[in-house]
Amino acid sequence: MTEMLIQARGLTKTYGDFVAVDGIDFDVAKGESFGFLGPNGAGKSTTMRIIGATSVRTSGTLTILGKDPEVNGPQIRAHLGVVPQQDNLDNELTVSENIFIYGRYFGLSSSFINKKIPELLEFAQLEEKKDTKVEALSGGMKRRLTIARSLVSEPDILMLDEPTTGLDPQARHILWDRLFRLKEQGVTLLITTHYMDEAEQLCDRLIVMDRGKIMAEDSPAQLIKTYSTKEVLEVRFGSDRNQEMVEVLRPLADRIEVLPDRILLYATDGEQLLEQITAKGIHPNTSLVRRSSLEDVFLRLTGRSLVE
Repeated sequence: MTEMLIQARGLTKTYGDFVAVDGIDFDVAKGESFGFLGPNGAGKSTTMRIIGATSVRTSGTLTILGKDPEVNGPQIRAHLGVVPQQDNLDNELTVSENIFIYGRYFGLSSSFINKKIPELLEFAQLEEKKDTKVEALSGGMKRRLTIARSLVSEPDILMLDEPTTGLDPQARHILWDRLFRLKEQGVTLLITTHYMDEAEQLCDRLIVMDRGKIMAEDSPAQLIKTYSTKEVLEVRFGSDRNQEMVEVLRPLADRIEVLPDRILLYATDGEQLLEQITAKGIHPNTSLVRRSSLEDVFLRLTGRSLVE
């Protein structure tokens, strides 16, 4: 049987009258890459803090590695690697010194840490920067160092909160490669993100959250298959004409979503749908046929964009 490292039932977190996490259930299996997808304020980071034993749940049950974080917080944290949303490196220390000091926080011996540093620097592609102060690193390098530092204690679970926010595309892909390698080594990954492509690339399974609730749960591919069509046709007629064209186009598509700048038409064959539209003498200013994505799933479930 698959070993479940995390099990949550009816997990709730409130702040006064505000419900940040609203009675959610989920399991995370050993070696799995599990994601929390949703817009800002969906409850993703709050859930991560509860799992990380740094925030106390209001109600429900939660076990991590078979233990309750409210009872066994220190023991659980000893098995977690945490990559926060904002890098919290010491800018005055070198790359190697940041890893060393962090390892000492876990009570690891100097000899153990010094053996781990070259391995972690190689993993993060920072060997040539080992004696460089953090303040001189690029954003992508800092993010890789933060991940490398979190691995010094050889954690069972690596928690990453918005791991690539603010990074350019090249830096994001390098980081994705590092995370793929960790998963291949059997590390369990717990990821929060509001980037749809990131969730599709990194997650075996995920939950879509909105306003503290779970809207759906499955693999990225199955979520798209369940809640969307194979393709999407995006058309633009200009801000003054988009709205008036909706009713004309509605009968032609399986489903329509209207965004401020464009109309999304859901269909099995986007190219064929575009041909049908132009055959009726309707000519959009721009058109694009693409495969469905997790953003389309979220629009179906909540009626709003992930990046709002």
